[in-house]
Amino acid sequence: MTQDNLNGRLRIAVVIGSVRKPRLADPLAAWLERELTAIDWLDLDMIDLATVSLPMHELQPGGAAASPVAGRLADADGFVFLTPEYNHSFPAPVKNAIDWHFTEWAYKPVAFVGYGASGGIRAVEQLRMVFPELRATTVRESVLIPMAWEHLDTDGRFLPPPGTAQALHAMMSELRTWARALRSLRLTDLAGRR
Repeated sequence: MTQDNLNGRLRIAVVIGSVRKPRLADPLAAWLERELTAIDWLDLDMIDLATVSLPMHELQPGGAAASPVAGRLADADGFVFLTPEYNHSFPAPVKNAIDWHFTEWAYKPVAFVGYGASGGIRAVEQLRMVFPELRATTVRESVLIPMAWEHLDTDGRFLPPPGTAQALHAMMSELRTWARALRSLRLTDLAGRR
């Protein structure tokens, strides 16, 4: 294990959780991509669940064939879930994507950008209960965007309310800390098993 492996750039996958059309996720994901692309310590992978086929009736936990995004999730050092709140929870496609995978989440940090009438807080808090079962850790900081539809310009571009960018950068700083620590753990554990 080299120091470069431990301190190099981190691969962060953003999972876009809404599959509705039309959807508010599009301008929010575009904003998130612009913000995260400017961060010099990460390589970004945008995974849009609306473009990934994960049929619910074919789910075989622990025994299913690799999904179209399994490799991308496995390669990630950490995750950011962009999730709406539907009926006081996160959308079914998010749970389906989580359940289609297991080892891909293990020993990696997960952060959340939630949106909805109340900022997606209930969706985020429920997701915080799911990930520890998969040996993933959720970071404390999150970004909650209440009534994001009120923050679109005439071209449909998201204009973040005051404090949103700062919250995002605080969350990403915490995600980086956890991603580096957990990458070290994963690399050390793998090296020790050889």
